[in-house]
Amino acid sequence: MITVPQKDWIRALTAHPEEQLIQLAASLTETANVSMLQLAQAGLGLITLQESALNEPFYLGEFPLSSCSVAVTCADGQKGSGNAQVMADNAELAKALAVLDAILAHQLSGWLQVAQLIEQGTEKRQAQDQIRSSMLLRTRVDFATLDQTENAE
Repeated sequence: MITVPQKDWIRALTAHPEEQLIQLAASLTETANVSMLQLAQAGLGLITLQESALNEPFYLGEFPLSSCSVAVTCADGQKGSGNAQVMADNAELAKALAVLDAILAHQLSGWLQVAQLIEQGTEKRQAQDQIRSSMLLRTRVDFATLDQTENAE
């Protein structure tokens, strides 16, 4: 059984190359019927903040966003649905991630392969997070020691 929460599946899966994910989704659904509940779309998301003086919206910027929802029906009659939203300009990737989400969430044929990819992706992301944390620690300033230096002069 997979121990990674579903909310983290996309982050773990996207630690792998896009082509690998697209090929895996295609191979796992060769004998299945994939219906689009929401067409795969690539576009832009908008980051909106509330401006503090007049409480009006402030548009901070845009980011690439692709999304898709699918229903998968296997040859043996098992069914499941999946969704994906990914910060990428690739609708095909969003569809593949939605298919993999459906397969794992409903334990359809091939779900162990998807679970293994998620476990590996989680390890990759944790290693990246550790590197980022160590970089952040090196940039931290201890203002208490700065004050002591000024007093010594």
